[in-house]
This record gives sequence, structure tokens and C-alpha cells, in this order.
Amino acid sequence: MSASITVRLSTDGLPRSGALLVPSGIITALGMVAHVTATGGTILAQTLEQNTGQAAMILRPDAREIALHYHLQGIDLDGRLPRYPDLAFQPRPCPLTQAADDLAHASIKLAREAGGGRDAVRALVAEASARFTYDHPDEKFNDGFDEVPYLGCSVATGSCVDINTYLVASLRSAGIEAAYVYGYFFPEERQGYTVGMHCWVVTRVNGELEEWDIAHHKKMGTDVISEGLNPKPGCRALIGHSMSHRYATPFGLIQTKLLASPLWIDEDGKCRPIKIDGAWLSGDLLQAA
Repeated sequence: MSASITVRLSTDGLPRSGALLVPSGIITALGMVAHVTATGGTILAQTLEQNTGQAAMILRPDAREIALHYHLQGIDLDGRLPRYPDLAFQPRPCPLTQAADDLAHASIKLAREAGGGRDAVRALVAEASARFTYDHPDEKFNDGFDEVPYLGCSVATGSCVDINTYLVASLRSAGIEAAYVYGYFFPEERQGYTVGMHCWVVTRVNGELEEWDIAHHKKMGTDVISEGLNPKPGCRALIGHSMSHRYATPFGLIQTKLLASPLWIDEDGKCRPIKIDGAWLSGDLLQAA
């Protein structure tokens, strides 16, 4: 597999001081970001996320448009690399991943009733799916909470981020290894173009991995969730994993929910997401089918 992704964004309206925090990608058996180059900007420094070791770069804009070029390569190494990083499955309690007591109790009860193991995973996936309709609400179901709240019998509106936040908290509280991973998804109908990121969940039971994409099932009009990637036709490039990131930068310690697409760092250390103009794929991506 050999492919490249070009991400373009405008610097219009950005302050003259400050910089971009740009993810450098991760290495898995699915492929790797061999290197990242940029036009329209100067790389000032490299940095690592303090708990997961994910790499990022600090980029100063030099032009009205920046193009980030992710060069990907397929790697095998005789099965020595994991399909997903082991660190992605390690819980690091924070408001984005820690289940509230009532959610934890309900998840443990449901997992036990299902008989544990992969049957428990399926029961908790079905339960999380039943708690959401798909959309991108202005107000998130967990806004203002210090833990991931229990939705009980109610139904919330949520994006892939919201649904998978709930699912990971539920799975982990029931003692099931779960990873929150994300990257670029290129829908088949857009022929190598996308405007945003996507996330999905990976479970690991007795060393066996399964991938879950509730949001894309719902976008395809079904609430019957099956294991596997791409219920919505397309391909994806894995960029990062986990939530609650910290990066040391020349502007101080940056704390952010995650680092998927670039963030802008003001000189006072505050950061905010930036809307990209789009991402373009060339070449072929290896998928975890």
C-alpha cells in the first residue's frame, strides 16, 4: 500500500502570532504515516503526547494557505506490529472516558446478563446504538458533566464522537478492553475527497479484535449494528487514538480532547480547532476488512 493525503486549510483570520499543532500520525500493521511535509508553513518543533507518545509538530504559517502532505506506506514486518496500538486500549480516566456510576452499573449488569465476552460486547454496542439518533447537535449529551452520563431509556442526538464516547465508557466500565480511534474517512461517492474526520471503536476480547462503527450504520439507515469497518462504502486512514491529550509546546502545555485535524495555538497557550478546506487522497489505502 502506498498513498498520500493532502490536507488544505486557509490561514485567513488567524493571528500573526501563534502556531498550528499538527498530528504526525501513528504506526500500525494497517500502515504508517512515513512522514509529513508542509507547504506554506515552517516546522518549528516536534512534540509528543505525554501519555500515549503520539507525535505532533508545531507549524508556523507562512502563507495564506497551508497544505499538509501525509505520505503513507503499508508495512507488514511479519506480523510484529499490532493492528491498533496497545496504548489505545489502556484506560486513562478523564471526564471524556469515565462512566458515571449509574452508567457503569447498568453496563456491568447488561454484560453479565449477556454472558460476558463477545456476547457482552454485542449487547453493549446494541444498547449504545439504541440511545442515539445520528446528527451533529450544538449541545452534546455530556456537556457540563465530569463523567459520561447514563442515558437510561432516553434517546440523545449525537455524532460519531458522542456515540463512541458513550460506547467506550460503557465497555470499559464493564471490564472490556476498548479503544477510541480516529482518522480521515473518504466516502466512496466523493472519490478521494473529504471535509472532516471520523472515529470508531475497537474492542479486544481474549486478544481478538473487533471494529464497530455505529454512526455509519445509522447514516446508512440501519440500527442493526454488525462488526466490521465501512458499512458506509469508502476507505479510512488512521491518524490517532484516545482522548484527553497533552502536548508540550513553545506556548506552554496544551490540553485538548484529542488531536485529529490541526489545532490553532494562540501565543497565550489557548487552542481551538480549525476548519479544513478539505483532504484529498491519492493511491490506495489498506483496510482492516
